[in-house]
Amino acid sequence: MKAKNALLLLVVGLGVSVAPTVVRGDAQAQEPPQVKIPQPGVPQIMTMEAKFVRAAYNNEGYVIIGYQLVNRSVGEDWMLLEVGVTVLDNTPNFQLNRDALSLETPDGKTIPLPTASEHREGNTQALQNREKVQRDSINYFPPSASHACALTFFPDLNSRVLPVDEVELSDTRACLGRLYFKIPGGITYGQHWLNVKFEKSLVRVPFRVLTKEEEKLMDKNYKSISKQVKDAFKPKKPS
Repeated sequence: MKAKNALLLLVVGLGVSVAPTVVRGDAQAQEPPQVKIPQPGVPQIMTMEAKFVRAAYNNEGYVIIGYQLVNRSVGEDWMLLEVGVTVLDNTPNFQLNRDALSLETPDGKTIPLPTASEHREGNTQALQNREKVQRDSINYFPPSASHACALTFFPDLNSRVLPVDEVELSDTRACLGRLYFKIPGGITYGQHWLNVKFEKSLVRVPFRVLTKEEEKLMDKNYKSISKQVKDAFKPKKPS
């Protein structure tokens, strides 16, 4: 499966260790940070499409998220994730329902999707408006997923579209939409996971809410880290 411009594994923004400063002549230079991959606990591949765009997939399902707005909402009670999902080639159509989606927070808690009524009572209109400018494209799907599909668990609050409890996935449909989670105590920095249960497997999309220092580190070293990943996962030549 080939996601557009995908790296082979998700890297900084999920976890990174920084090499110590070394002396080169009279100048000090810091080595590029070394990749540290979060462990999902399930068989899958993870990719990084942009600073705040993450994807994960296995032989059955593919999930991609955009979370720039989350990183700008630390301390707030509601989290908005942009999400895309599909099943892969030769996978039978699948009914994805609300119960299949959950969020794991840095303190180890698992949070289910709220009901439609809980969401409407949450006063998330301002969050939805901010999402129009604090976002990145997540239109990176396998080539077979060429038909647009709406995830309407939480439709636009200004529209007349009613929320639904499930959506039919197929390998030709690229389903996009918003997910909301009510976060007890507010959004915090650190490692998060979006969990999506398909018929036979679980896909866990990792994303890290970055501190200002971590975000600067990512901006400074993005190309270097991308190269590390590409080099690390090139096909090995037979010995």
